[in-house]
Amino acid sequence: MIDELVFSPLLAPWLLGVAAGIALLLLAVDIVRGGRGWPFRLIAVAALAWALLDPRLVRERRESRPDTAIVVVDTSGSQGIGDRRQQTDAARDALAAALATQPDLQVRIVEAGETEGETRLFAAAERAVREDPPGRLAALLVITDGQVHDVPAAAPDWLTAPLHVLLSGRADEVDRRVVVGQTPAFGVVGTAVDIGFRVEDRGIEAAGPANVRIRIPGTPDRVVSTVPGTPQLLRLAIDHAGPTVVEIEAEPLTGEVADINNRAAVVINGVRDRLRVLLISGQPHQGERTWRNLLKADPAVDLVHFTILRPPEKDDATPLKELSLIVFPVQELFEEKLSDFDLVVFDRYVVRGILSNFYYERIAEYVRNGGALLASVGPEYASPRGLMRTPLADVLPVPPTGRVIEQAFRPRLTATGARHPVTSGLPGEAVAGDGDDSAAVDGDAEGGTPAWGPWYRLIEGEARRGVILMDGAGGRPLLVLDRVGEGRVAQLMSDQIWLWARGHGGGGPQAELLRRLAHWLMREPELEEESLSAAVANGRLRIARRSLIAGDSTVTVTRPNGAAATVRLSDGADGIARGETAAFEGGLYRIDDGGRTAFAAAGRISPPELSDLRATPERLAPLIAETGGGIAWLAEGLPELRRVAAGRDAAGRGWLGLQRNESAAVIGVSRTPIPPGWLLLTLAAAALIAAWWREGR
Repeated sequence: MIDELVFSPLLAPWLLGVAAGIALLLLAVDIVRGGRGWPFRLIAVAALAWALLDPRLVRERRESRPDTAIVVVDTSGSQGIGDRRQQTDAARDALAAALATQPDLQVRIVEAGETEGETRLFAAAERAVREDPPGRLAALLVITDGQVHDVPAAAPDWLTAPLHVLLSGRADEVDRRVVVGQTPAFGVVGTAVDIGFRVEDRGIEAAGPANVRIRIPGTPDRVVSTVPGTPQLLRLAIDHAGPTVVEIEAEPLTGEVADINNRAAVVINGVRDRLRVLLISGQPHQGERTWRNLLKADPAVDLVHFTILRPPEKDDATPLKELSLIVFPVQELFEEKLSDFDLVVFDRYVVRGILSNFYYERIAEYVRNGGALLASVGPEYASPRGLMRTPLADVLPVPPTGRVIEQAFRPRLTATGARHPVTSGLPGEAVAGDGDDSAAVDGDAEGGTPAWGPWYRLIEGEARRGVILMDGAGGRPLLVLDRVGEGRVAQLMSDQIWLWARGHGGGGPQAELLRRLAHWLMREPELEEESLSAAVANGRLRIARRSLIAGDSTVTVTRPNGAAATVRLSDGADGIARGETAAFEGGLYRIDDGGRTAFAAAGRISPPELSDLRATPERLAPLIAETGGGIAWLAEGLPELRRVAAGRDAAGRGWLGLQRNESAAVIGVSRTPIPPGWLLLTLAAAALIAAWWREGR
């Protein structure tokens, strides 16, 4: 019960003051004039003034309310290191039991974890505190490893009680990590980029040099020695387009808490400045413009095109001064500048003595060393003047039989072609079945798939190497791809793809097919037939593995916290096996299928959550000191809990204090006039009568 005297004036204070002033002035005049009833008039004025002030005795009835202890449990990824999770769970249960024995205390336990690679606990703590009226917080107890990234710079207004931190882990932990410095995201093929990195050791003064292993797919591992804290520079040659993944892994530090941040990955995308293509047409023909238009339409391609219009055997006695033809620059192209080209195309080339066997051997060596060759052949290929009669026979996958098939047929994809990225998913594709219906030119292909327009000539050959993506009349090879040494070769066994460009018989995907073919030859990464890729979207890690070998497969996914799990991929008819798994944890995911490695980032590649794995009170210490809280290591046992008065010490050796706020809620209010109004009015009236009586005598 609390009593309080409260005034509730019936008039505005200024008006009440004016009336009182006038009354006192009149009383003064009466006194000066010798009036004998002024004491009674003073009593009447005082009684009326008191009545106008309306004094009341307010009596509140209050009910005490219990205080609240908020327990915030850190569930972030770093809590999964070592036995921290077990320590945290045990402390949570023990703390809940100990708090339950405290009188007049409510307990609320909330969990908070990782958001975008950062441990954020105080937002959850604020929401929990604000669920109660102000003034009831006894303590904020946080169970964590200390790696918290949303610690306020100063105590917020809602934190009106001590902050106590119960630390999982141990005080003597050490940690090593790899830090990647400024690294370009792109590099031009044929140049080199510099990757900066350093090894950092924390919790230890000097551990000596550390061995760092550098892994780049397709190359032997490199091991370098570095002094922790010293910046290092790694030079990487960009030798192909697409992503180049570089893994940097430092050897574990003796006794370190975990090694999941001992490695880092860098993905650098190789881009070609310009794609240089050499197109050599052996003779003018209807399909020649098809190749030229395709390559000239790509702004990223620099095309050098020669058509041999005047072979050496042509001698018609035309004076040289009347010829506008230039001499074919054999030496310049095939000795000096051959390595500058990304792709060499022979379009219906006829051996006529323009190139000696030395130059054909140079081209074959160019392919073996990483170059690309495309041969689109016509009837001349089946003759003694075909390319197979030159040293290029060593790199061409389909030798001719000598027959030229002159009949209508519709090109179709083979089972391998349906899976290969060069031909998979082409508009209107028709896939060859077990039967032989390739000669049919009317209606749709087997299965009702719209067929492409017909061709009328096929150079018969037997594929001795490579993969057959398309077949023609009688199931004979039409488009064959092969890898020779470090290079690539494609062979098109017909010269009539130009019919598709003209729309004959409904046409076909000529432009898309030739674009993909040229880009596969030049090793564009999106057209690799054996590849592994992954991406994170909407909390899911989606994995795609392309392969020419049909069947489901499994991959190993290593999460940012170091945990590994297998994911099954379901094969599709397009040659891509797909699968997915949850990916709510921020950081870098590593996917490995046993031969290839892919990476996918969720949020930050190097999240703050993994930057320092040690358990430490350093981040929380300033706020603990400001609020008068305490720190306890769970490895040393749970401290004693005590209730303390507000403003007193709230932590000591082996104990933590819970502030007693003595908060209460008002459950009833009564107002009693002092004195009652009728009594004041009676007193005023009596005083006025007495004044009149006194002055009348």
